[in-house]
Amino acid sequence: MNKYQIIVHFTMDDDFMVLLPAHRTYINFLMNKGIIETYAVSMETQTVWITMNAENKEQAAKFMDKMPLYKYWQYSIETLFMYDSTQYRLPALQLN
Repeated sequence: MNKYQIIVHFTMDDDFMVLLPAHRTYINFLMNKGIIETYAVSMETQTVWITMNAENKEQAAKFMDKMPLYKYWQYSIETLFMYDSTQYRLPALQLN
């Protein structure tokens, strides 16, 4: 399984907010299956950052193409060579 960073730029119209609940349901489904690890949105720059696990870029693109907000998105998929996070580290040792 490979790890990908997907960078999405989006635009909004009146129908965007109507699709948001279905979109969140799909995102939650992918997170629960371990496909999406992180999902962050900036309304200021209308950008989304997704860290995704997939066999290849084509599979990652298929997951993206099924998202309800797909028609509003322009995205790029980049293969990550290294990914580090505090979530992957052991907790700090606390001496009593």
